[in-house]
Amino acid sequence: MEYDSILSNVQRHIAISEMETAYFCSLLGSQTLYKNELVQEQGWICNTINFVDSGILRAFFINKDGKDSTIMFAIKDWWITDMYCFLNNKPALLNIEALEESRVLQLKFTQLEELYNKIPKFEKFFRILMQNAYVREQLRVLDNISLTTEERYNRFIQKYPQIVKRVTQKQIASYLGVTPEFLSAVKRKSSAS
Repeated sequence: MEYDSILSNVQRHIAISEMETAYFCSLLGSQTLYKNELVQEQGWICNTINFVDSGILRAFFINKDGKDSTIMFAIKDWWITDMYCFLNNKPALLNIEALEESRVLQLKFTQLEELYNKIPKFEKFFRILMQNAYVREQLRVLDNISLTTEERYNRFIQKYPQIVKRVTQKQIASYLGVTPEFLSAVKRKSSAS
C-alpha cells in the first residue's frame, strides 16, 4: 500500500482506527521529485509539511552573498518543512530539494488544522514530532559551540551513516558550517590518527 510507511510512522506514537486511517490518508497529497528538484523554494509561501516516503531531501538557506548552508537532511520515514514559515503561513526561508529521485507525502497547513479538529490525537503526534525536532536542533547547536569540526564530523557520520553515503562532501561541509577543503583536511587528519 502506498501509505504503509507514513502509517507506520504515525502508529509509533498514536493508535488510529481504520476510519481515522482512511480520513488521514484522504488528506495526503503526493509528489514525486527528480534529483535536484525543489519541493520548496525561498520566497514561496510555505504551506506543506512533507513526509519522505522514498529518497533523500536537503533543506538549505542561501544568504545574500549566495553562500549555501545546509540546515538538515531528511531520508525515508522523516518529516521536513520550513517549520517557522509553515506554522505562520510565511514565505519560505529555506529551499528543500531532492538529492535523488524522491517521493513525498504532503499535508497542507489547512488540512493539518482540519485533522486536529476531526482527530485530536494527531495534535499529540505532531507535538511529539516537534519536541523531537526541537531536542535534535538544541543538541546540534550545543555541538556547534562545544565541539571541534573533527568531533562534529565524527558525530555526524556515527549518527547518520545512511545519509553520509548519499550526500556530497560539499553538502556535509555545508551542514557542518565549514568549507569542503577544510572538511577534507579534517578527514585526512582523522584517518591519519
